[in-house]
Order: sequence, then C-alpha cells, then structure tokens
Amino acid sequence: MTRDRPDGRRDTVVLVDAAGVPTGVADKLAVHEAPGRLHLAFSVVLYRPDGLVLLQQRAAAKYHFPHTWANSCCSHPRPGEDIVESAERRVKDELGLECRLRDVATFTYRAICPVSGLIEHEFDHVLVGVVEADPAPDAAEVARVRWAGATEVLEAPPADSAPWLLPVLRLAEEARRAASPPG
Repeated sequence: MTRDRPDGRRDTVVLVDAAGVPTGVADKLAVHEAPGRLHLAFSVVLYRPDGLVLLQQRAAAKYHFPHTWANSCCSHPRPGEDIVESAERRVKDELGLECRLRDVATFTYRAICPVSGLIEHEFDHVLVGVVEADPAPDAAEVARVRWAGATEVLEAPPADSAPWLLPVLRLAEEARRAASPPG
C-alpha cells in the first residue's frame, strides 16, 4: 500500500540502523507492515510558559494508533531534511503554531497497533519548544488537544495513550529539568 503526497510524490521515510545512521529510504506505509522496519522519526513536546504540556488525540483517520493520546506532534522527516526544520514545519502544518524547537534526546521503540496491526519501529528524536499561542489543529491529523501537567500525565496517563507518549515525555522532562537553573 502506498500513499502519495498532494504534490504527487510518494511518501517515503528514512531507514536507519540501530545507531540512527541512514541506510536508505522506503515507502512510508510499507515500513509499518510486519515485521516493521527501523526508520527515522521525531516526537515534539510543546510547553506553555507556565509549564503545561500540549497533548493531542490523534485523528480517527490515522492509519495506526488512531484516537490515542500522544505528545504534541509526531512525524517523519523527508529524505535529506533536517530533523529540527522538519519538526518545525510539521508543528506549523499540524497545529498552526510557529516555534523554535530543540533536539534533546533519541530513543528507539517498537509497538504494534491493536487496531490496524501496523508496526511502529522508530529511531525517534525528541524535540521540545515553548509556545504562547493556542493551537489551531488540522482536523485531518488531530481529533482534540489539551494542556496538561507533565507530572500528572506521567503519574496517571490517559488510558488510551500512544505507546511512545510516556518515554517521549520523560525524556522531554529530563531535558527541561537539566536546562532549568537550580533554585
């Protein structure tokens, strides 16, 4: 199964090895079919100045993990595209927000969607940013958004959370604490 972008080009992702080094490109949907292929991705955590985190409920039309609660924004960079620039573009497209992002961590995970059977196997960059405006989400991508306390989410995550939400939020919070001056 392939999916083409509005500009007529096929949606592809960057395949990587266990260290995150690119090894090629492949069709986006094909890499999510069993057994799942390791590919490059990013997960964005957006904070308000008061420290609340923006969560999004993925749209019902998502081909995997629909209607689950996740971090602010997730996607895949295009082949040859810089991770931070790709993530900033995606935040604007998906949430209507412009912000500067900082790449703070990476991790690898694998999860099977109970609805579609598709597999996420990602070498995921975690990026953080601060926004003051409220989002204007694209309904094709996002069902709902809400602001929440990170500690609240980590201690009592939504029952219908995406499997990457907690590891992404933990890494974002570690980076946030490390960047904040003591006292």
